[in-house]
Amino acid sequence: MFQLTQLEFENLKSQFVTSSWGGKRKLPLVFTEQGVAMLSGILNSDRAIAVNIQIMRIFTRVRQMLTDNTELRLDIEKIKKKLDNQDKNMEIVFRYLDELLEKKENPVPRTKIGYKMSSKK
Repeated sequence: MFQLTQLEFENLKSQFVTSSWGGKRKLPLVFTEQGVAMLSGILNSDRAIAVNIQIMRIFTRVRQMLTDNTELRLDIEKIKKKLDNQDKNMEIVFRYLDELLEKKENPVPRTKIGYKMSSKK
């Protein structure tokens, strides 16, 4: 069991849309996941055990959501890196295309090879 920090408490208040002027004046005490698991060892009533099971399921879901979000962020970062590389590659391709167009517009005169006829007759 531990006490929330002021920042955590403010975040909690904004998530539950509680009044900023009412309610508790002290920071609340909360259980960790391990604290809830230890509490389940001493509970005797059926209702308390059912509530404790629900709380443990919520902890499990939250942990899974955090894991899924982390995997999603990693996938997004991989996609960003690929797009950055594609942008660089596209830039190189367009630069080469510009050079080819420039060469086509300003061709270098070629020297003729082979048999040359004289223009005198």
